[in-house]
Amino acid sequence: MDYTRREFLRGAAGVSIAGSYVTGAALASKAESGGSRSDKSGNILVVVQLSGGNDGLNTVVPYGDDEYARNRPTLRLPQDQLHKIDSYIGFHPRMESFMRLYKAGHLSIVQGVGSPNPDQSHENAMRMRHTADTEDLYRQRGWLGRAVDNEYPAGRVDAPAVFVGPIARPFALNAGSVIVPSIRSSGDMVAVQIPGQTGAASEKRTAGGDESLPDFVRQCRAKAYANSKRIEAALAGASGSADYPAAKLAGDLRTAAQLIRAEVGIRIFFVEIGGGGIGGFDNHANQKGNHCSLVGQLSESIAAFVGDLRRDKLLDRVLLMTFTEFGRTVKENGRRGTGHGIAGPAFLVGGAVSGGLCGRHPSLTDLQNGSLKMGIDFRRVYATVLDGWLGIESQAVLDKRYEPLDFLDT
Repeated sequence: MDYTRREFLRGAAGVSIAGSYVTGAALASKAESGGSRSDKSGNILVVVQLSGGNDGLNTVVPYGDDEYARNRPTLRLPQDQLHKIDSYIGFHPRMESFMRLYKAGHLSIVQGVGSPNPDQSHENAMRMRHTADTEDLYRQRGWLGRAVDNEYPAGRVDAPAVFVGPIARPFALNAGSVIVPSIRSSGDMVAVQIPGQTGAASEKRTAGGDESLPDFVRQCRAKAYANSKRIEAALAGASGSADYPAAKLAGDLRTAAQLIRAEVGIRIFFVEIGGGGIGGFDNHANQKGNHCSLVGQLSESIAAFVGDLRRDKLLDRVLLMTFTEFGRTVKENGRRGTGHGIAGPAFLVGGAVSGGLCGRHPSLTDLQNGSLKMGIDFRRVYATVLDGWLGIESQAVLDKRYEPLDFLDT
């Protein structure tokens, strides 16, 4: 395989070109935002993927509609256990933490989010969400990858975006010219020492003491070492003191909080709950217990993340958004589960959200293939986040202009 000099330099810096793993060797300098919206240059986005197709009707429950109970004889949730938002909808009983965020004005619910060209296969529906394209599923870059490609110079060494988690890096982060790595902990951002050397010997070789290396490789490794030491020092004082629940999502969000606090230049974080692939939210049978556990983890993990950021007065700089590939059918099946649907709610969390409801709840009787119809194109959520939060031109990323939504105070 032929490599360009730029690719060779990236490899010498200790960064995987494929983006599946990074040692953190060149991610120390703080990102500088491009474009004209300098007031948003310090804003950070955290994207949470709910893998498998979350059942929105048992997440934000339309208990005030008789059709809900009529269609779900075993899956319906008792009204007296819900955290009621108003006389029509309420949060799942395990989502008390979300209710507290909602009451504090830190959570907005965008209702009826879906695709105008829905596909109820996991692979195709998720590909649409990752590419932000409902027609061309073979695009080679994801919507967040295009965003960083458009905003940051090609060959940039420090990463403006990162995936935190154990599964394969989601396609949404696939970029063409900017490094978007995957990590499992904040420690992965610190460069490892050169094999066979320790202490002062390693520092001397990394800083340029090995005359067998070409000058440009030696310089690159020296920069990588210096950057990694800065990251190591920043992380040492950025561990945080918040209590997080014992859930994978919580651990990944804790890592994101540490890196946000350390100011290492990352503006986009991506985390996941459900395990990737078909995912744990795909509940065709015996849904109640599994879904209960997942939405409980989601609610408690995000609430802990918010509390962690609030303590250091960082919450106003961070916006968290959730998405899933599709909703579920209104009517339960014969196995106490649900089928693949179309529309469902998305959550926006942070210090700058307007709070409350955005959009109308879809009808439970006017359905499409047994599912809630789309009320809001998912790309309107993306466009609002790009333009209104990150200050990145959404039309250049999404190929057309989408009407913004009103879930941000900014």
